Amino acid sequence: MDQGAVPRIAGAGRPRLRPETVVGDKGYTGRTLRQWLRQRGMRAVIPRLSHEPRRGVRFDRTLYRERNRAERCINRLKQFRRIATRYEKLAATYSAFVTLAAIVLWL
Repeated sequence: MDQGAVPRIAGAGRPRLRPETVVGDKGYTGRTLRQWLRQRGMRAVIPRLSHEPRRGVRFDRTLYRERNRAERCINRLKQFRRIATRYEKLAATYSAFVTLAAIVLWL
């Protein structure tokens, strides 16, 4: 969570390190993550598990459904065997292959 930097829209200046909203599936629910996000001023759009108390927190269904686009993109990238199995040892090389796969999908 600490490594994700969000670039500024204008392009100039340091990247903004805190997104406004974090969308996750039920695997990321939990008190510690929600507290961590709240301390940094981020809104959590994560559905609660059936055994968790609701505590009056509203859940934005429409924003959660937008997560579908990112999931589909990741699934398309994983069709490339080299990305799905992560043959590369260096993060820079792996990132380069993810970029190449994204370019191929875009074309």
